Amino acid sequence: MQRRKFMQLSGLAMGAATLPFGLVMGRDVPVEHLLEPGADAAAKKRMADIALNAARSKGASYADVRIGRYLQQFLFTREMKVQNVTNAESYGIGVRVIANGTWGFSATSDLTPDGIAKCAETAVAIAKANSKIQTEPVILAPQKGVGEVAWKTPLTKNAFGIPVKEKIDLLMKVNGEALKNGAGFVTSNLFFVNEQKYFASTDGSYIDQDIHRIWPTFTVTAIDKAAGKFKTRDAISSPMGMGYEYLDGLASEKIPGPNGLVGYRNSYDMVEDATNAAKQAKEKIGAKSVTAGKYDLVLDPNHLGLTIHESVGHPLELDRVLGYEANYAGTSFATLDKWKAGDFNYGSKLVNIVADKTQPHTLGKVGYDDEGVPSKEWNLIKDGVLVNYEAIRDQVHIIGEKESQGCCYADSWDSVQFQRMPNVSLKAGTEKRSVMDMIKGVDKGIYIIGRGSYSIDQQRYNFQFGGQLFYEVKNGEIVGMLDDVAYQSNTQEFWNSCAQLCDQDDYRTFGSFFDGKGQPSQVSAVSHGSATTRFNGVNVINTGRKI
Repeated sequence: MQRRKFMQLSGLAMGAATLPFGLVMGRDVPVEHLLEPGADAAAKKRMADIALNAARSKGASYADVRIGRYLQQFLFTREMKVQNVTNAESYGIGVRVIANGTWGFSATSDLTPDGIAKCAETAVAIAKANSKIQTEPVILAPQKGVGEVAWKTPLTKNAFGIPVKEKIDLLMKVNGEALKNGAGFVTSNLFFVNEQKYFASTDGSYIDQDIHRIWPTFTVTAIDKAAGKFKTRDAISSPMGMGYEYLDGLASEKIPGPNGLVGYRNSYDMVEDATNAAKQAKEKIGAKSVTAGKYDLVLDPNHLGLTIHESVGHPLELDRVLGYEANYAGTSFATLDKWKAGDFNYGSKLVNIVADKTQPHTLGKVGYDDEGVPSKEWNLIKDGVLVNYEAIRDQVHIIGEKESQGCCYADSWDSVQFQRMPNVSLKAGTEKRSVMDMIKGVDKGIYIIGRGSYSIDQQRYNFQFGGQLFYEVKNGEIVGMLDDVAYQSNTQEFWNSCAQLCDQDDYRTFGSFFDGKGQPSQVSAVSHGSATTRFNGVNVINTGRKI
């Protein structure tokens, strides 16, 4: 079975946080197949025990098994036409073992007893072969078995149960309203993913999980033919760990902003956003080009999430810190000596950043990670000081931890699990403060909404970020739209310029549905929460000026 094929997505930004390719896993299936039940927990336990017993009989000191059924539905439209609807399923088993102090891994889609046993035996053989060149044995943090448990994403509407026609009707309405309000071109997409994952280990865990994710998105383009100009505006949606209720509008949580600007939390009005996007894209064509210089930046959560992702989430992955991960997007400036010092100033005292796989509706929210470790929350940066990293069972001894932080993940049954970014979020402020309150205190600044192009160096230190919408702030008021805006800084300087936070009422999440890492590459889904935040004296450049 061919596991992967790549399909170009229209309207997606390039980069590690939003990959330009959608990963379609497995075989095409009829749409009704997406609602058919897979194997029950008892059947999966029998398959897992075959693998565990075979691995132990061949000399494994530890083994874990992941039985995965991965379902996807992706819908693509442009203007008033449907471009593609993809329904896919991938199903198989992956077995990971430790033998002679060394990891081994094997996977198969042959789920007969003989196929499963052979897969486990192959994993042990690979581990023993690897052990001949292994210099240090694997040190695995203890994890008490949890027995037979189950966890499911809380949802009220399974997205796969919504008829395709209803979804297409929504996208056609999105596109139609965008065209009616000034868009020359529009693409819109819906992504739905269901991971049915069963984990078992020699520690005594048998964990059955049913994980759902959703991402609605679009790109509108406005054109001024006379001037020969065009501008785009992407959706300000966030992918979520929810069902179709995210789109039904029944529990709309709108966050009001200045000048009628709207943010969304835990629900999303796609039609309204596309209507606003068309109008704003037209406005961008005539927007004033920014004058380069120092500005106070007021950053919306839908924008700041990407900056958190790149300048905090990735550099605090322990495998990057140790240099194990380097070929895909580099290593990290946040080396162990900085953490050991106990006083490394990552940001101002207002900066409190947590890793959290327990936050409801987020992409990283699960019951257990892919090593059977319960989800948890822990501090990464506390009062501006670096206090911890993101680590898994075979890493945590390096930083003196006694148990895994539960952030191990594989994107498929035939991918080996490894350390992935958990949800990484900036805590909201404790003082009552709205976006309007924050802007009133800015004399010379720019209010930035949405994520745009970006660049960051191989140590996740020096960077440049753009956005979707830019509004000039003078003497506490928004005075008009700007264009050609990007800001430059380095991670430490930027986070030390953090001067003010809105409170929890403004807190929202940004999300990455296809965050790339590893070689061979894997993707994962992760959320980043924050309230609107102010950063003082940041260097802004003009990206449109010709030299």
